[in-house]
Amino acid sequence: MKENLDNKYITFTIGKQKRIALIAHDGKKEEMIQWCEEHKEILQRHFLCGTGTTARLISERTGLPVKGYNSGPLGGDQQIGAKIVEGGIDFVIFFSDPLEAQPHDPDVKALLRIAQVYDIPIANNKATADFMVTSKYMEEEYQHEVLNFRQSIANRVEAMK
Repeated sequence: MKENLDNKYITFTIGKQKRIALIAHDGKKEEMIQWCEEHKEILQRHFLCGTGTTARLISERTGLPVKGYNSGPLGGDQQIGAKIVEGGIDFVIFFSDPLEAQPHDPDVKALLRIAQVYDIPIANNKATADFMVTSKYMEEEYQHEVLNFRQSIANRVEAMK
């Protein structure tokens, strides 16, 4: 990350080896496992993490190493969001279930919002995930610019004086 407090934007670099978060609601876990198996050759070249049960099931059923965080309802979505803020996650695959109410929906919305704020690629269905992992950017570094939050806050404080 290149940062200059005089700049409106900061340049972030997503490395050649991506740090990918894998998340699936209960009704989408089987689809996620099958998707991971289909894309195993690609995924095994990257660092994988995920929320509780999803991470465990992917590891058990595909043999892919997936670092597990808490289950979504127990704070896993928030842990993934925090990792995005810290620069520890580059990419999110989240198979959400639009037909089932989720008790932790505010956490899901917060995760999606933070991914948008930090300009993190995020797929919320199989078709988008297919396009993302087969993109030419999966095999190379990718630079993108994100709003310089420190400068933006400093400007707001200055305007309040």
